[in-house]
Amino acid sequence: MRTRAELIQAARRVFERDGYLDARLADVTTEAGTAAGSFYTYFSSKEDIFAAVLEQVQDEMLHPHIRDLADNDDPVAVIEASNRAYLESFKRNARLMALLEQVSAIDERFRELRHRRTQAFGRRNAHAIHALQLRGLADPGLDPELTAAALSYMVSRTAYASFVLGENYDLDQLVETLTKVWVNALRLPESAR
Repeated sequence: MRTRAELIQAARRVFERDGYLDARLADVTTEAGTAAGSFYTYFSSKEDIFAAVLEQVQDEMLHPHIRDLADNDDPVAVIEASNRAYLESFKRNARLMALLEQVSAIDERFRELRHRRTQAFGRRNAHAIHALQLRGLADPGLDPELTAAALSYMVSRTAYASFVLGENYDLDQLVETLTKVWVNALRLPESAR
């Protein structure tokens, strides 16, 4: 398992340095300090190891325990903490997010991986919106899944524009603005703000 983890970390460095198309498996094994045969013990191709790198990044970015990031059960604090954690993680992983975008445009496997990633974020956010509706805090007329998709895409594309395309928005201002848009879209009552 240690060798596999070293290969994944080495692959990440090579992908970030050289890009997906120019990355070579020989560079990955050299970077990891392993023999080429070791690579094929764990992965069958460049695509397989790139998928493993992206899986690690998704685990970091999804934040399954987001409530731990907020001081209390205040929904605005949870939304703000979630947005901040996502944006900070996206910034740390911007090069890989750019590569995922690039590769998903030319490879069906990664288009599907990107879609599953988007669905995972959507499910998490739809669940949170539905929970707020059940508590009588969010607009009950909103479809949780569609609302989660729209708001999640907004945050994701704004992060992409800032950290990949170089729009260079201030992180604190991004968090504040995206949180306000979420809160307003859900029509959270003043008492929840």
